[in-house]
Amino acid sequence: MKRAIVIVLDGCGAGSTPDHNLFHDHETDNTLLNVWNTADGINAPNLISLGFFGGAGVRATPGRDGFQIQYGRLLPQSMGKDSVTGHWEMMGIVTHKAFPTYPGGFPAGLVAEFEARTGRKVIGNKAASGTAIIAELGEEHIRTGSPILYTSADSVFQIACHEKVVPIEQLYDFCRIAREVCIEPNNVQRVIARPFDGEASTGFYRTEKRKDFPVIPIQNLVDEIGNVFGIGVVPELFNSRGFRAVKRTQSNEEHTKMLQVALASDARFIFANFEDTDMLFGHRNDPTGFAKCLEQFDIVLGNVLNQMTEDDLLILTADHGNDPTSSSTDHSREYSPLTVASKGATAVKVANGKHLGYVGELVAQWLGVK
Repeated sequence: MKRAIVIVLDGCGAGSTPDHNLFHDHETDNTLLNVWNTADGINAPNLISLGFFGGAGVRATPGRDGFQIQYGRLLPQSMGKDSVTGHWEMMGIVTHKAFPTYPGGFPAGLVAEFEARTGRKVIGNKAASGTAIIAELGEEHIRTGSPILYTSADSVFQIACHEKVVPIEQLYDFCRIAREVCIEPNNVQRVIARPFDGEASTGFYRTEKRKDFPVIPIQNLVDEIGNVFGIGVVPELFNSRGFRAVKRTQSNEEHTKMLQVALASDARFIFANFEDTDMLFGHRNDPTGFAKCLEQFDIVLGNVLNQMTEDDLLILTADHGNDPTSSSTDHSREYSPLTVASKGATAVKVANGKHLGYVGELVAQWLGVK
């Protein structure tokens, strides 16, 4: 049985795009190259051999005995630099109109409707770092029970609540209400539940019970294939339509274990997102941690390569950039790296001039679907 495996290394951009100015980003943004240079090289022999860094301009010659390799970088077409638009475009959905963002906070009318529906007044309502805002407003939230509402440079409506103040299912209900009220012209791309725990004296911390509620996507390649084994945030990005029911994993360590479950299953298409590079290190401007995270993933990749058969196609890419060496802690508008690997006569090919939707084209061709 033919099988396609797509692994998205979140935030691992491969150089600024020609339209980076439209996204208020810098020509020097190049996540993989800048992390590589800051770390004075990355000990990731499997990623190097498959050419994952090559598209970003790292001078490391790819090649692996017994594998056909295609590498390069892909240009995003969608008006967005986030996980939703990136993953959607891979599966054939190009977002031509940017989703609304709120650098000055959400409109009073939208907030008032959310408060009326939930019966809770909110605090915050501004663009902020997720870790910074719970440190700032965590005590007030515990005292009042008011949800912390915040956003970022992305089109997100984020609700943070302490798990001992607002039970997790109630927080999810708040997010479902937010999803219902966030419609045109405030059709925020994602509502995100951001539960946290801890105390002010020792510090608050976000727990691993995040849940995403995105705009429902149009028909795409996932629907055509069906019964897709999604790992991490991926099923939520597509409103879980077309995916088999599996446990939501929340970290690279958990994703690794679920990936082994997926590889042992009868799934024709495995679609995984490994987000620690982005979430733990890109957003926190930590290139050293970013490099170590890639080194840890390289071990996972080696295990995958050892299990591949001639019926398997492996694709490694990214959904957007998140350069930890820049002054910004937001995503960066970058090309996505591309690695395509299958077992066969040893060969290396460079792919140039392709768009991010090329990922879906390769999957569809391999599996014999439209």
